[in-house]
Amino acid sequence: MGENQWITITVMRTQGSAPRDAGTAMRVFADGQDGTIGGGALEWEATAIAHEMLANGKTDMQRVMPLGPDLGQCCGGTVTLGFQQGAAVGDATQPALWIWGAGHVGRAIAGVFAPFNDRPITLIDTTAARMPSNLPDGVAPLVAADPLLVVPHAPSNADHLVLTYSHDIDLALCDALLRRDFGSIGLIGSDTKWTRFRRRLTAMGHGNEQISRIACPIGDPALGKHPQAIALSVATAMLTTQSVKEERTG
Repeated sequence: MGENQWITITVMRTQGSAPRDAGTAMRVFADGQDGTIGGGALEWEATAIAHEMLANGKTDMQRVMPLGPDLGQCCGGTVTLGFQQGAAVGDATQPALWIWGAGHVGRAIAGVFAPFNDRPITLIDTTAARMPSNLPDGVAPLVAADPLLVVPHAPSNADHLVLTYSHDIDLALCDALLRRDFGSIGLIGSDTKWTRFRRRLTAMGHGNEQISRIACPIGDPALGKHPQAIALSVATAMLTTQSVKEERTG
């Protein structure tokens, strides 16, 4: 693997007592790490596995790890860890794109952007079963039982598209993203959904100007609701916005 690659370690499931909840994630690079899954022998062993994957090119695996004497821990529980390769696009010229939700629309959007090969793309969902088995090159899968726990791992200038299977998760993600730096946020949904979300985000303490940075609905309704149509219109809007920014700064 190249120097711009890493392994994301995610706590996918826990049984019994465990140092961190499902959804906790960290990244391991050849020369360091970002985040923690609880420290101690569990993290040491997981980091060693990640370094081995970086060395041998393995891109995806799961490991069930009992928290007992073998790891020098007395929690008595069991943790299932997911290990997934991530990589910065070598000639990336655009901000990272984080797609929250691997449903039909999320997959379609990833498929539209991947061939451009100019931005790292991360596709996030809550279970491995929801993740497509075949992803385009340049799209890194990230399984997180609690997506909110991986929000801090997104680059500060990343573009986010929020389109999960749950309105509650969508709202929680919007709240979490508004509390940190980001490039842009797009939210799938109707005008009615957005009116309700604006009201609830206001109650959560966000100002109108900040809330208005979320684009909702996304896509051109004139093109219909087919996932590919939504993906094409979303991509067109994002590419147009990026082009305008480049013209202004160029």
